[in-house]
Amino acid sequence: MSCCSREIPGLTAHLDNLVYHHGGASLPADKPHAFVYFITIRNTSDRTVTLLGRKWVVVHDDGTQLVIEGDKIVGETPRLAPSEQFSYNSYHVTGCDATVRGSFHGVDEHGQKVHVLLPPFALVVPPP
Repeated sequence: MSCCSREIPGLTAHLDNLVYHHGGASLPADKPHAFVYFITIRNTSDRTVTLLGRKWVVVHDDGTQLVIEGDKIVGETPRLAPSEQFSYNSYHVTGCDATVRGSFHGVDEHGQKVHVLLPPFALVVPPP
């Protein structure tokens, strides 16, 4: 296996939809805003890729930063042959606006480490 992860042409991730939900009493008082996001990872490359984990960096407008790293993607390690895709949804709760950057990492069919970047997106709390 190679030492360094790299992007491969044709492996892409994008935000399909972002939905705001005010959770009311079900969310902590300091983080009453929930954003549900829907993401699709597409493999139009010429090789099979197995995604093993993800990393998120959330930069809040109040100056705080949250880094989330972990194995799997919503409990799965998707194996994407050429022309296949994997879609999922998850959420983030916040007390203020934020910018989110994400990436997914894995290996290709030759054991080479690969990653795919998700373009940054904004979590904007609607005015009251």
